[in-house]
Amino acid sequence: MARTALVTGATTGIGAATVRALRADGFDVIATGRRADRLEKLADETGCRFIAGDLTNDDDVAAIAEFAGDVDVLVNNAGGAIGQDPVAEGKIEDWRKMYEINVLGSLRITQKLLPTMRESGGDIVFISSTAGHESYLGGGGYTAAKHAEREIPKTLRLELVGEPVRIIDIGPGLVKTEEFSLNRFGGDADRADKVYAGVAEPLVAEDIAEAVRWTVSLPSHVNIDTMIVRPVAQANSSTVARD
Repeated sequence: MARTALVTGATTGIGAATVRALRADGFDVIATGRRADRLEKLADETGCRFIAGDLTNDDDVAAIAEFAGDVDVLVNNAGGAIGQDPVAEGKIEDWRKMYEINVLGSLRITQKLLPTMRESGGDIVFISSTAGHESYLGGGGYTAAKHAEREIPKTLRLELVGEPVRIIDIGPGLVKTEEFSLNRFGGDADRADKVYAGVAEPLVAEDIAEAVRWTVSLPSHVNIDTMIVRPVAQANSSTVARD
């Protein structure tokens, strides 16, 4: 019988790539995100099931959890960055939004699905970020949110030790996707393109999707606690080889 996975933030980028990778590996995949039209296209392409919803809305989260039922794998991928202001000029609303989607969104859906996982076993994967391990200029709001998000798997691992639930934290570095930097800079394509300018081979969404697929395919006694994934051209958030 196929294992069932719920992937959040599945309308684009790493989320959509993860849906494709898990479907190719034989999973029954439920994709969720805010844009129903994108999810419908993904379902037509991959055969996944889908439900649209906003993880910052309690009613939507309840509906997603009810639709998903008992799942074997939860991939907490939904998240994102807003702006690159210094701390002194950071907009409170931007920081609040980043905390809501990166931290509380992951917390809400995890809390809904965790009870049955504790009984029957399962994997909870957090797609965090190297921003949850480092600090960098202009990244205060995003790094604060990602550091906070990483405390969920770190603490859950302590609280659930001895129970049949694997807690996996995957932290991508520089990943070139169609929307992450574009959303960060409010649709400014020039600023978004500069993030990747001169980098010969940044990561792509499929690289992180493969990391997810691999970690959840391992024997059940093996837990990949924390995985950092960067392109060869990147040493840390601010040290990147560019042509």
